[in-house]
Amino acid sequence: MIARKYLYLIALARERHFGRAAAACCISPSTLSSAIRDLENELGVVIVERGQQFSGLTPEGVCVLKHAKRMAAESDHLRQELSVLGKGLTGRLRLGVIPTALMPVSSLTAAFYRQNPLVSIELVSLPTSEILLRLPNFELDAGIVYIESVQDSRQFLTLPLWQETHVLLTPVGGPFSNKEFVTWREVAEIPLCLLTPDMQSRKTMDEVFAGLGCKAKASLETDSILSMLAHVCSGMWSAILPRSVFDLIGLGDGVRVLQLVNPQVVSTTALVAVRREACSPIVEALVNAVERLSEIMSVEAFAKSE
Repeated sequence: MIARKYLYLIALARERHFGRAAAACCISPSTLSSAIRDLENELGVVIVERGQQFSGLTPEGVCVLKHAKRMAAESDHLRQELSVLGKGLTGRLRLGVIPTALMPVSSLTAAFYRQNPLVSIELVSLPTSEILLRLPNFELDAGIVYIESVQDSRQFLTLPLWQETHVLLTPVGGPFSNKEFVTWREVAEIPLCLLTPDMQSRKTMDEVFAGLGCKAKASLETDSILSMLAHVCSGMWSAILPRSVFDLIGLGDGVRVLQLVNPQVVSTTALVAVRREACSPIVEALVNAVERLSEIMSVEAFAKSE
């Protein structure tokens, strides 16, 4: 098993503060500092840049941290494999999810938990760039992203989950009150509540508008889907969202849904994980859950299942 001093180093790199890292490890700051010094003496290198406060890791420290994370992941994998031989798979699934998939992903997490009730699930909302950064650093087990955003097929494996079409959520009595369809060019003329520019869904929207020679009037930006829905319900803004968002939770009073056309934009949401010689038992179980769901329902129906 991995030595505790390596776990302490991982905590210190994550928290970037001796006191917080010590608290996360349930030890005193002096114990943490002593363990790091022991590790430095053992390896014969300086790991931590020291001053009045933690200021970062040395190049050697970054190298040690990389190996520490790998050892921690392998230790977790061993525990998972041993649990399968005993009472059943145990551990923690760490899943990074783009904001637009937070609601429909419940279909997958429910299917996974049904087959693996001893595994806890940690689901965090993150932009695609952060998910793809954390996966190879052993900070996430898997992610849910738009498949188009995964460029490196040698490093990452992807499994398609569902397809998304974009729609306009707009207040009743708004500028399109007599329409069932609206073009992207028309939408560019009204006040919009959109996701922040670092989100892949927003990048896709901006590319569509740019291709039409126009720019969205993003008068309010947020990284929260629920915040977008609330602002549309206020009557002041419209929003562009994947249809699956309100297919699962419904709409508030005073809100209409219009099809977005010219063009009709379709995106594929996918499970992403790092390609490794052997997947961890938890990732393998998650992949199995995806494959089982794919066998019993179409890709389009998946996002609407309970």
